[in-house]
Amino acid sequence: MTADPALDEQRRQGLRRMRSLAVGLLLFAAVVYLLTFDSSGFLGYVNAGAEASMVGAIADWFAVTALFKHPLGLPVPHTALIPRRKEMLGRSLEEFVGENFLQEGVIRERLQVAQLSRRVATWLTEERNAARVVDEVAAVLHLGLSKVRDEDMRVLVEEALLPRFLQEPVSPVAGSLLEEVVRDGAHHGLVDLVLEEAHRWLADNEVTFTEIVGERAPWWSPPALNDRVTHRLHVELVAWVADIRDDPRHHARLAFDDLLERLAQDLLHDPDTQARTERLKDRVLGHPQILVTATSLWNAFRTALLGALEDPAGPLRRRGREELVGFGRRVLEEDALRKRLDAYAADMAVFAIGRYGDELTAVITHTIDRWDGKEAARKIELHVGRDLQFIRINGTIVGGLVGVVIHAVSQTL
Repeated sequence: MTADPALDEQRRQGLRRMRSLAVGLLLFAAVVYLLTFDSSGFLGYVNAGAEASMVGAIADWFAVTALFKHPLGLPVPHTALIPRRKEMLGRSLEEFVGENFLQEGVIRERLQVAQLSRRVATWLTEERNAARVVDEVAAVLHLGLSKVRDEDMRVLVEEALLPRFLQEPVSPVAGSLLEEVVRDGAHHGLVDLVLEEAHRWLADNEVTFTEIVGERAPWWSPPALNDRVTHRLHVELVAWVADIRDDPRHHARLAFDDLLERLAQDLLHDPDTQARTERLKDRVLGHPQILVTATSLWNAFRTALLGALEDPAGPLRRRGREELVGFGRRVLEEDALRKRLDAYAADMAVFAIGRYGDELTAVITHTIDRWDGKEAARKIELHVGRDLQFIRINGTIVGGLVGVVIHAVSQTL
């Protein structure tokens, strides 16, 4: 059992002071009792009160002391309860915590009162807090990525990913994805980019285009005729690409859309297309170069990501800070989002407690079982003994008052 020596010394001093006060009251009652012994009248009341105070003080001293040790070292039954029955104490504490703190209703109620999402969002809206989160996450990611070896990635791809990809049919996935892309027109941006780049390259590289086409001209064709034909082909091709680029409803675009749509349907429903796709997948994934390519891609990705994580002022960490601050503000503004996040947090807490609650509460029993009985009693007394001395003090005072009342009733009767 580890503890802070300074705090233990403070507790020890406080316990001594309260013990001295309780003993002092007992001695004071004893002195008063002796001075007023066999007195009558007013002093008789004082004597009765002092006598009852001593009885109350001694009885409560016995009760408090019996928790931690045998009073006066005498093996009185049902004393030294904590050293002798610490295992039962541990089990009782375990049951108490489990029944009163780790119940689903209690957890959900406390999280609802705590308004966890609002507090976290308020904390995140401060830029320094968002920066702290990003810095910590970046440090953990950097450490994790640095520990991954090329051999580990190769084994992962070879023994886990590739066999799984080979087993899974790719046609339904590719067909569904392509069907959704065509339906939403998500490919139009890529088509526009390809057409723009193709038009730019053709316009800027007429000589290269002429050389490529001219190499395929017949040997007997006159060079002058070849130049005129290739030049005309270049002009027409540039104009045709420009027309497609500038007309969103161009028949070539529509034909390409129809082609993609038919391909998506064939991937989903045509057995021949599906078989050809699966054979292509098997050839690609079964090629020996796939492992080298995957490792190279991983190294490139990891190097770029590590460099981005290392730069505190870089775009990645700056964007992370902006996103966190923006998310915090959004949570504060939207009641529905806060309620949803609080519900998620409650569900996660309930799941964790339901799955690991027994292990958490068992820590109490296991910890107390490892304690030495006398050491456990000493530690517990050090923490709560000062407050328990108030029982002795109250017993002395209340006992004296009760003694006076009893003496008064006796005199009246």
